[in-house]
Amino acid sequence: MYCTQPIRRSAQIQPNAIATIHGDRQRTFAELENRIARFADALQQKIGVNPGDRVAILALNSDRYYEYLFAVPWAGAVVVPLNIRWSTAENVYSLEDSGSSVLLVDDTFLPVAEGIRETSNVVRTYIYMGDGETPAGMLNYETLIADAQPAEDADRGYDDLLGIFYTGGTTGFPKGVMISHLNYYSSSVFAMADLDFNRPGVRYLHAAPMFHMADLAMGMGNTIAGNTHVFIPAFQPQTVAQAIEQQRVTATLLVPTMVAMMLEQQAFASADISTLDQIVYGASPMPEGTLRQAMDALPNVAFYQGYGQTEMAPLVSILRPEYHVFEGPNAGKLRSAGQVGMVVDVKILDEEGNPLPVGGVGEVVSRGPNAMRGYWNKPEQTAKALVDGWVHTGDAGYLDEDGFLFLVDRMKDMIVSGGENVFSAEVESALTRHPAVHEVAVIGIPSEEWGEAVHAIVRLKPGEEVSEQELIASCKEHIAGYKCPRSIEFRETPFPVTGAGKLRKMDLRDPYWEGRDRAIN
Repeated sequence: MYCTQPIRRSAQIQPNAIATIHGDRQRTFAELENRIARFADALQQKIGVNPGDRVAILALNSDRYYEYLFAVPWAGAVVVPLNIRWSTAENVYSLEDSGSSVLLVDDTFLPVAEGIRETSNVVRTYIYMGDGETPAGMLNYETLIADAQPAEDADRGYDDLLGIFYTGGTTGFPKGVMISHLNYYSSSVFAMADLDFNRPGVRYLHAAPMFHMADLAMGMGNTIAGNTHVFIPAFQPQTVAQAIEQQRVTATLLVPTMVAMMLEQQAFASADISTLDQIVYGASPMPEGTLRQAMDALPNVAFYQGYGQTEMAPLVSILRPEYHVFEGPNAGKLRSAGQVGMVVDVKILDEEGNPLPVGGVGEVVSRGPNAMRGYWNKPEQTAKALVDGWVHTGDAGYLDEDGFLFLVDRMKDMIVSGGENVFSAEVESALTRHPAVHEVAVIGIPSEEWGEAVHAIVRLKPGEEVSEQELIASCKEHIAGYKCPRSIEFRETPFPVTGAGKLRKMDLRDPYWEGRDRAIN
């Protein structure tokens, strides 16, 4: 399985079909293949990228971002998409950890690129992919393509490393998930089939950020199907509605908070979105109230829920439209995460690692050709997460008699806020850098807007005083704003601990989740 093969196939069987649309730019599959092959040649001949080298990108959504995702493996190298919401320090860590020697950057992130230059020398070549004047010391993306010749595809595939995709870290540092061509392709084939992308006339809108594995899998599923890709730089409710109307979009991926914002701002009613017939949502479950509103507002749209994680490239299960009902024989499945995909195995394990029967609650583990190769440069964490080919998700759940997966809690110390993973250790590490903080525990609490909100419980050093606003501001100096607490509670009494002296976070979380049928949103 070669991730560049669908580009070659579409250029061969439908060369004049529209492949990408970004604003006023529109390109056919023949043009797309040519540009990808030329940029691959520039990477090899002009910049000196060798097989296996890492090439990073920090940019908003665009057709050029899409070209990058195929040109880098076409050149034999490895993609490293950086998180657009992370701080400069976090992205410097990812660049240095991955050893990325090339960085593509657009206009929005030029200031961040300068910050990276000032603090690290790991990147030796910067490529400007914007539309303005090329900054000093950078190469121009379009000039590189214009001056190059189409390169032969390096034919990287199967177990060859496709990319390193960084997630939050349980130890306070990001982890690079190693995804091979086989991992990515097999997950995307599953997406194409179970999400019904393989049908005539699909136009997929990239509204979610393209660095995120969820959009990457949806994008690749549509690429395999030979569909048209429409790009907007970033999610804004009115921008999404306008793109659907102007480009006759049929399908898109939105996280639940995006759907809620579309409803709140009445964006679905502000434009002609009659072509839209499919919404995939994921990254976190959709609150039932939001889902009911969305289904009422969009009666002709089929809703699909996807569950997974980066380590599974990313899909594990899908809840199809026929189960998005509140009455009838299928109604009881709505609160599930769907059934496992055609390439995936799932089982539920108890604390000793033994499989549980139907209805038994334990840790969800999954395997398949889409299971990651491991964490880059982190063998110990790989050994814990990947056991005999099974990825330990850190989610607690159960399977019913029909094979539907129901999630009830998280076993690992992670919060999902607005579709983004936040590991408590990262936030705790940032907060404890303030000199007044003695001890801190970070938990996820219910939020109607974000699903879960980051909440910190802080004990100060004797005689110290600091406000909630000061601590949050201090936290933002070290990690991305979305990871920082939205609320802080100060207490003087010691935190609850186990007999072994470990913090009992469950005791801190329980009061906030009391009366709910599951301990995650």
